[in-house]
Amino acid sequence: MAAVGSDHDLGRALGRIAETAASLTGARHAAVGLRDADGEGPGEPVTHGAPPDGEPPAGSFLQVPIQVQEELFGTLYVAGKGHGEEFSDADLHLVRVLATEAGIALTNARLHSAARQRRRWIDGAASITTALLAGPETGSTTTHALTVVAEKGRELAEAATGAVLLPHAEGGMEVVAISTVLSEAVRTEAYRGRIPPRSPVVHQIYAGLAVFSDDFADDPRSISPISRHYGPTMLLPLRSSGRVLGALALCRMSGDRRFSHTERTLGTQFAAQAAVALVLADRHRDRERLAVFEDRDRIARDLHDLVIQRLFATGMLLETARRKALVPEVQEAVGQAVDELDATIQEIRTAIIALQQGPPEAPPRLRTRVLREAGAATVALGTRPSVRFTGPVDTRVDDKSARELLAALREALAAVTAPAPPQPARVEIAVDVTAPLRDGRPGIRLTVTCPDGAGRPMNWERPLRDGFDA
Repeated sequence: MAAVGSDHDLGRALGRIAETAASLTGARHAAVGLRDADGEGPGEPVTHGAPPDGEPPAGSFLQVPIQVQEELFGTLYVAGKGHGEEFSDADLHLVRVLATEAGIALTNARLHSAARQRRRWIDGAASITTALLAGPETGSTTTHALTVVAEKGRELAEAATGAVLLPHAEGGMEVVAISTVLSEAVRTEAYRGRIPPRSPVVHQIYAGLAVFSDDFADDPRSISPISRHYGPTMLLPLRSSGRVLGALALCRMSGDRRFSHTERTLGTQFAAQAAVALVLADRHRDRERLAVFEDRDRIARDLHDLVIQRLFATGMLLETARRKALVPEVQEAVGQAVDELDATIQEIRTAIIALQQGPPEAPPRLRTRVLREAGAATVALGTRPSVRFTGPVDTRVDDKSARELLAALREALAAVTAPAPPQPARVEIAVDVTAPLRDGRPGIRLTVTCPDGAGRPMNWERPLRDGFDA
């Protein structure tokens, strides 16, 4: 009994009880049959010795219940006493004592297993929070967060597939992140498929209720095209502060063991913790982005209020010195220095505009797209083109004109980079929405020049749309 009580391996403990029961009663066969973890069906029996042939006569077998606090968990059975003898009252007493010990062993093993399971799920939930707050080294933070939840959920549930589903723009739900041991074709099918709004599963998830199925392929509530691959399934709402963000699907293969009551409870708690972690991670990223934008605004203000003002003041001093200089060579050199300062001021203003651009998720405006084209040509040119904007470029140019302007800019930059100049080619780009056209109408003008003579100047202009306000 001491050995059985200290053994946390249930199969080994029950095997020892069966062997002891057979030994003490002189039986040729003993078996311990238990219900499954949820007490809803017979589990695999643990046996010792060869079972008797046919139906044993009365008195040649004993069967006693295994109970824990009046709850039936299974039976202990012995049969085939030697020399055709019948089992005595003493044998019955021994078997009852061993049945009690089997109940204790079962309780200890299940408590130990449940504690181990809870620890795994709690550690998994903690690692989810840590991973989401840390963020990815590269790539989309949102995709990373959802993939982490799918992968960790699949690992903890010992499932074949873990997937995160979010609301679809046209109703219903769609898979946005998946972790699976199945083929790439199943993964692709999952991403392409969509659970329609009429699905009972969707209604239950949006109501904040979990969906459990022992055979998802044959479940009438499932109308998803990928459900045919799976058996036991949990669909758990990702819910935080009363709001359902989506669902976590944990699916085992057809024929695999079903999810126990404990696993369902732990899975539901994990999904709730994962939803909180997703919200916290999103807020954490918002704070980090806000800090970056605030820092960029501060740098832009410092560049504008301090650096440009000082450069402008220096340029004024040099201009005064140039006018007072008596030597022509000195006048020319100072004039070149003033021109370089003007170009530097324009480049700093371009940098300020780039610093003040919105988050990358926002649709890029014309200024940003022009700066991107200039940046893309840097490698081929050997130096970054300077860009100058005049007027409210982002608010006065319509989409059609913006697309035509960008096409003209790409063509001009390609013409400069095509000859592959032996030395870096300096290119100046100017976008002006205050320049009148030859007929006097307000227009937008793009000018691309190469002061070093690497290419011909290019002028492109279009009339502005009347009354257009972006």
